[in-house]
Amino acid sequence: MKIFLSFLLITLLPMTSVFAGNQANVNDTVSKNNIVATAAGSKDHTTLVTALKAADLIDVMANPGPFTVFAPTNAAFAALPKGTVENLLKSENKKDLVNILQYHVFVGALQAKWLKNGQTLNQVNGSDAKIKVDGKKISINGANIIASIKTTNGIIHVIDAVLLPPAKK
Repeated sequence: MKIFLSFLLITLLPMTSVFAGNQANVNDTVSKNNIVATAAGSKDHTTLVTALKAADLIDVMANPGPFTVFAPTNAAFAALPKGTVENLLKSENKKDLVNILQYHVFVGALQAKWLKNGQTLNQVNGSDAKIKVDGKKISINGANIIASIKTTNGIIHVIDAVLLPPAKK
């Protein structure tokens, strides 16, 4: 019995570190990256990753999904009025930041070729966003999709503007 318990301890103990954290803490250098790892590895999405951290959404976006993320570039965030990003990153504005970030997420993996002109997407924050297709140009609420990246837990559509949710009624 002691030998069996020792065997179990030796076999299972290393696995406890895997279960001690969450999806964002898994260090997998073999598989294709998830949404968070892909964004974190992009020099064009450092502001988005900073915002996800401030909103405590890193772990959520590392979950299996699938998700479609409309990911604004750093330039898109820089185009907002001066001080907007800095203000949203303050802890007292976390609720507004979460609302804006969730407006960039759709539950389900939508490839660009599946998006149709006039299609309405109900985003994670509960508000709708509208797709426009004009030839090969696809946009969501006026933000152009400039690239698409498949990930292990969904797809990232890189966009050239920040989506601002409609005011809550």
